[in-house]
Parts: sequence; structure tokens; C-alpha cells
Amino acid sequence: MHTDRERCVRAVQSKDARFDGWFFTAVVTTRIYCRPSCPVVPPKPENMTFYPSAAACQQAGFRACKRCRPDTSPGSPAWNERADLVARAMRLIADGVVDREGVPGLAARLGYSTRQVERQLLAELGAGPLALARAQRAQTARLLIETTALPMAEIAFAAGFSSIRAFNDTVREVFAFSPSELRSRRPKQTMTAPGALGLRLPFRAPLNPDNLFGHLAATAVPGVEEWRDGAYRRTLRLPYGHGIVALTPQPDYIACRLTLSDMRDLPVAISRCRRMLDLDADPVAIDDQLRTDPLLAPLVDKAPGRRVPRTVDEAEFAVRAVLGQQVSTSAARTHAARLVTAHGEPVQDPEGGLTHLFPSSQALAALDPASLAMPRTRRTTFTTLVNQLADGSLHLGVESDWEEIRSRLLSLPGFGPWTVDVIAMRALGDPDAFLPTDLGIRRAAQELGLPSTPAALTARAAAWRPWRAYAVQYLWATDSHPINFLPV
Repeated sequence: MHTDRERCVRAVQSKDARFDGWFFTAVVTTRIYCRPSCPVVPPKPENMTFYPSAAACQQAGFRACKRCRPDTSPGSPAWNERADLVARAMRLIADGVVDREGVPGLAARLGYSTRQVERQLLAELGAGPLALARAQRAQTARLLIETTALPMAEIAFAAGFSSIRAFNDTVREVFAFSPSELRSRRPKQTMTAPGALGLRLPFRAPLNPDNLFGHLAATAVPGVEEWRDGAYRRTLRLPYGHGIVALTPQPDYIACRLTLSDMRDLPVAISRCRRMLDLDADPVAIDDQLRTDPLLAPLVDKAPGRRVPRTVDEAEFAVRAVLGQQVSTSAARTHAARLVTAHGEPVQDPEGGLTHLFPSSQALAALDPASLAMPRTRRTTFTTLVNQLADGSLHLGVESDWEEIRSRLLSLPGFGPWTVDVIAMRALGDPDAFLPTDLGIRRAAQELGLPSTPAALTARAAAWRPWRAYAVQYLWATDSHPINFLPV
């Protein structure tokens, strides 16, 4: 979008928050870059230049605005609605892969050469993977400076910097303050639990929290997840340790309280929580497309801004999807809870209520299949899946190619289109995944006067593309029956 100069200028002059994260405005006279909705008086159009990423602005010598804090903008929706090389690379960078494995590790996960990855990122985003990771490290450092009492040296290494000098230089260059100056300016915050970080996760309005948090609460696995005092809480398996997060919907943001065993996991934890809640979506664009169907439009108008509830762990969700085949939500939770109690890794929850991480694929693969209380055919499906996840022959992650994984899953015993598309929608993040055989969807379609047979409904839904996963959320919302994972 940053190449459409006229549209960008209009967005800046109208302070349109819908475009925050889509592009960044750099002011050549002040050498400052802002989000489109910055509250200051807009600069003259001839003094504006536009970039697709904060990293590109920083690389061009601009520093972040102190008023609008563009580094805290919602992420670009493009990275979660595409499955090409650049989008997959951006999801991996947000997940901290460059800091942990370097650019060669990023390229290896994508199946391309380092040079190809760098060239494509530079062409589309104006910055290579190192610059993009550096911008993320700067934002992580700022969060830790402003929300913890950690010594600066610990913050530097927790944020991913290789030296104190690199940390100091980057913070001063990006924010025009030294780390100690940033800390002296931080707002007063109240920690609700020892060691907890209190954060605000921004999103593009509108956001309807009902289906989002309602679904997560309804399917919560005891010990791993819970709904308490208006907050969804769960344990997190992270690269350097584990964490516990509490997410509370607020009118203008999602309140996020994180407790981490290793602060180096902060950017990954934030990225995964944002992805689980689909906070980088563009609800205006999605809802406008769905409103073009006159039978779907009333559902959108009644409760706009529905998101797709996703996951913090793709492999975990795939296992839970299999556990839920042909049984009710309650039965699926019971199956999962038994596995968690017997094979999950215990964790300490300072607030009580959460007890374990969901079992790893390796732990589940070591189980005696005869100990699983499920029909023989589903037991075969379960063991085949966890064995392939454990030995690495099947990998589900943010970098997964959606169509390739669909094909792989369909080749496994017991995996039908419904299970595969649920995994594509909620684990892989495909915004166009669709469930025409789902009983709740067919029932809702019939009530609305839409075609209810799978073939006819799929044909009608062609007009909803590429947002059919969001149409599923609107259709599910019309069903007063409990969630049931029936088809395979």
C-alpha cells in the first residue's frame, strides 16, 4: 500500500487508525516516522515519504515518533493472510527465528537460499531479515525497560542483543532516548503478580470478543487453559522456557499479563498471543467483503469485527482436533485433560489454576496406544499424527505452506476435509479455510436461506473469498447448540 502515495496522504490527513501497521509515514524535515493516526498536525504532503515497515524507516535514518509510538502499531494484516515467501518469512521473524537461528536458519525453514530471502524481503519491505529482527529487538527492549525493574544488562540480552553497546546504540538511534532516559519516562504501572509483565495488545477496530474468547473458554483444557474473572488464561511452551498469559478484552485493547520463566521469550509470547487472537486482521476489509452477500450481511451488521480464534501451538491444536473427532466438546476436553495430567510438563502458576503445559509431540508419541481411551480407528489417526510430529516428518508452524500441509494431512489415515480445514483455519491461519460439511454451518445456512448442501454452499461462498474462515465465525454465531467436533 505504501506505493499508493495519494491514498497514504489521505489516510495521514484524516488520522485513519485503520491503516496503522499497513504503512509508516516518514517526515523528511524532522527525520521522524509515525503511524498514520499520529495525533500531531499532519506534515505537508511534499514532506512525507512512505515505507512498508518500521525497519525500513529506521534503516533510512528516521527515528520513532515519541507521541504515536509507531513501533507499537498492530502488525500488517498482509503477513497473516498470505502464504507466499515474504509472508511466511515475516511470521517466522515475529516468532524470533532470526534471533535464535540467524538468517541461514530462517532461509532453511523456508526452503530457499539466504540470498533469495534477503532479496525478496528487501524488495517488498525495504529491509532485510536482520534489519526487521533488529526493529523487533528494539521494541522488545522498550517493553522491558518500561514494564520491568530488570537491570539494563539483563534487558539487553533478553531482547536479543549480542552486546550492551549494540543495545544502547539501537535504543538511542530508534527512540532518540538512552535506555535510562526511557526508563525515567515510563508510566506508572501496577504489577498484579510477582514477576508479571502488564502489556496492552493493540488491534484494529471493531473487535467482537464474544466468539473469540467464548470459543477459547468453551474448549479450554483443564490445567492448560481456564476462563477466570473475565480473562482467558493459559500456559505457553516457548523456545527458552515456559510462560503463563492472562488475556482480558478491553474496549480499545487486549490487556495482556505475562509471567515468563525466561525473558528472552517475550517477543515470541507476544507474537503468539496476537496470532491466537487474530489481532492483526483488518475487520473493515473483511466485513465489507462479506456484506456483499445480502443473506450474510445482517449477521455482519449485527456484530461486526469477529475474529478467527487460533492457537499458540500448531502441533497442539492438530492433536486436539483429532481428539475431538466424532465427540462433543465436553468429551474432547476430558480426553485432553487426561493426557495433560498424565503426560504434560508441570508448571507453577503464581495465581493457581493452571498446572501443566500441553504434552509435547515426543511425550505423546511415547505412549502405549492401548492406553488411549478411544476407538481403534481414531487411535490409529492419533498415533500416526503424533509419531510424524515427533520425528519431524510432519512440521506444523507459522511458516507452513497451507496447501502443502493440507495435502500431507489428507494423506494420513482418519483425516478428512473437515479436520484438515479446521487445522488450516485455526492452527495454520488460512483466512479462506471453509467447512461446508460442518453440521453447525449447514444448520445456520439453512436458517438464513443459504444453500445447505456442501457443494451448493461452497459455490455460494466463492463470493466470500478470501475471507471464508471469517464467514464461518458469523455462521457459527447463529447456532445456539454447543460446539461439537463431529465430522472427520
